[in-house]
Amino acid sequence: MNESELLGDKPYPFKSGYACILGEPNAGKSTLLNAILGEKLSIVTPKPQTTRKQVLGIFTDEKGERPCQIIFIDTPGIMKPKYKLHKAMLKFADDALDDADALALVIDAKLYSEKRRSLKDDLAFQRLADVQKPKILTLNKIDLLRKEDVLLLIDRLSKEAAFDEIVPLSALKAFNVSELIKAIYPYLPCDKPFYPSDILSVAPERFFVSEIAREKIFTFFRKEIPYSTEVVVEAFEENHEKNPKRKDVIRCAIVVERESQKAILIGEGGAAIRKIGEAARRDIEAFLRRPVYLELFVKVRENWREREAQLREFGYR
Repeated sequence: MNESELLGDKPYPFKSGYACILGEPNAGKSTLLNAILGEKLSIVTPKPQTTRKQVLGIFTDEKGERPCQIIFIDTPGIMKPKYKLHKAMLKFADDALDDADALALVIDAKLYSEKRRSLKDDLAFQRLADVQKPKILTLNKIDLLRKEDVLLLIDRLSKEAAFDEIVPLSALKAFNVSELIKAIYPYLPCDKPFYPSDILSVAPERFFVSEIAREKIFTFFRKEIPYSTEVVVEAFEENHEKNPKRKDVIRCAIVVERESQKAILIGEGGAAIRKIGEAARRDIEAFLRRPVYLELFVKVRENWREREAQLREFGYR
């Protein structure tokens, strides 16, 4: 008997809980989180491994048919680790699996349909296969497939592994995203909201500033440069609180592993770093909803992706 049959004409109770969004790189996890919230919270680029840490997004619907607050945990893409940085990224994903009430495995439906990929080959599926929690298979990017191919894919994958729910959607088009909320709802505990209904995240502004700057590096640079880079907010002067006419001053260090990478990021006559700064400042101002003065500089920390002390300093465990 499903939940609606049990409730009959009774209203759905308010529920609050955590849902982990898990998947391989480029499955569309961050795009999905942004679509759920209706605002860009997680940075998104075409390059894999853009997300490095947990990003918490708070979805609240107090007046809908299924009133709830779901704290979504966007996680780094599951991959085979090459560096200690990657192992630390996977730790964020594993922690999210432990904390969540429900798990949403996001896969690229087009990849699975056209190449007939199997779930057993999916690194993210391998990580959650033995976890005893409600699992929802989320078929993303269905806008790239014909309806009949989506139905065939659902039928095939439902026979490969047992999921509590299967939800086809398009995160990019924000299509059918509400069905994922509906699928998660039954597995949440009945509880009051954990957070006020008007906030989307509890992460500090510094976190989002560094993420936005890092997104621009992923957007403008190719090959190893983005993956060798970390952005650290070294100063954040919130001058607007004292005088609304004054800009906040933000100073960010772009950390790289080699002097040659530093030269590329700065560019001839500082052209490259100015381009990063201009694009990042526009997005930071849009996110904070106030003007800022952004200063970027580059420093070298050799082999930082393999140094545990350096990783801890950057917020990895």
